[in-house]
This record gives sequence, structure tokens and C-alpha cells, in this order.
Amino acid sequence: MSQKQATLPLVLASTSPYRRELLQRLAYPFEVASPEVDETPQAGESAHATSLRLAIAKAQALQSRFPAHLLIGSDQVALLNGVQLGKPGTHERAVAQLQQMRGRSIEFHTALALYNSQSGTTQTHVDITRVTMRQYSDDTIERYLRHEQPYNCAGSAKTEGLGVILIERIDNSDPTAIIGLPMIALTAMLLEEGVQLV
Repeated sequence: MSQKQATLPLVLASTSPYRRELLQRLAYPFEVASPEVDETPQAGESAHATSLRLAIAKAQALQSRFPAHLLIGSDQVALLNGVQLGKPGTHERAVAQLQQMRGRSIEFHTALALYNSQSGTTQTHVDITRVTMRQYSDDTIERYLRHEQPYNCAGSAKTEGLGVILIERIDNSDPTAIIGLPMIALTAMLLEEGVQLV
């Protein structure tokens, strides 16, 4: 049996179409499943700690359904002036977030966890992306939100869509991290687990 055939099956613990699209770039078979995880930050928890805790929780939440699999969990937290920006959920909250972010720099902490549900081992990584926003108008915010409706996106600015019109600069080591799944780190983790990607 080849190494590729012997590898545990892969599961993406997310229903995000953007994470699914990123993982498809590897041209390696995987399943998608929705983890049921409370994403509320804990009191006094840093953005780094919140994103990492939730990424691990998402991966491990599926272990009973997938007892001999490699489970991928990921979570992203936006940080502005030391305050976590969650998913806005509503149009009004998204407007308020984008007004706060205007002309400022935001840190996006994107955590990744690869959990081997057979061995119980977990590999983790947190990527930090710094995004500098333009001095956009309230009218631009309204037009963007009506078009994109990014209410389930931390910080309300989707770089994989029209959100690029709000952004002046992005600084990071992995361009896929800001979309929600750090593929460079994930590739290293999968290779560590013996997954033959090519």
C-alpha cells in the first residue's frame, strides 16, 4: 500500500466556502463537516489565545464522528487597539466596525490546528496578518456592505472579495492566512503526518 493510501482521511472542520476553496488547491481528497463550537472569547483572553483555543476546539469537536482522521480546525480573530473584533452578525454592527477601522491597522490572528483523532496528537500554528485600512467614506462602507454582506466575517472586511477596496496594505508571511486557512503551515503539518501531496 502506498503512503498516500495509508494516510488517515482528511476532514475540514468548517463550512466556510473560502477555507474549502483554499484546501482544494492541494488537489487532495477531503470531507467537510460543521463543528458545533461556542466562539465567545473568554474574559481577559488574548486574540492569539482565542483563535488558537477555537481552532483546536473545532478540530477536536468532530473526533467522535471521525475517530481515525486528520481534522483541520481554523479560527480567525481581528484585533483593533487591543480589542477583539468579532463577527458583526448585523449590518449595523458591520458599519460600526468599519468606521472604527477606517485609517487604522488591524491584526488578524489566524490559528490552525491539525488534530490526529487516532493518535490524539495536535499540531498548531498562529499566523498574524497586519492590515492597514484606507480612509474610506461612510457611503463606501454602505455600498460595500450592501454588495458583500460580510456579516459572518471577523472585522467585516473580506479580502477574498470586494473588501480589497477598503484596504491600503497587507503585511504577512502567508497570503492565504488572511482568507482563513494558513496553507503554508498546513502543508508542513500534513507532510509531518505522512500525507503525500504530490
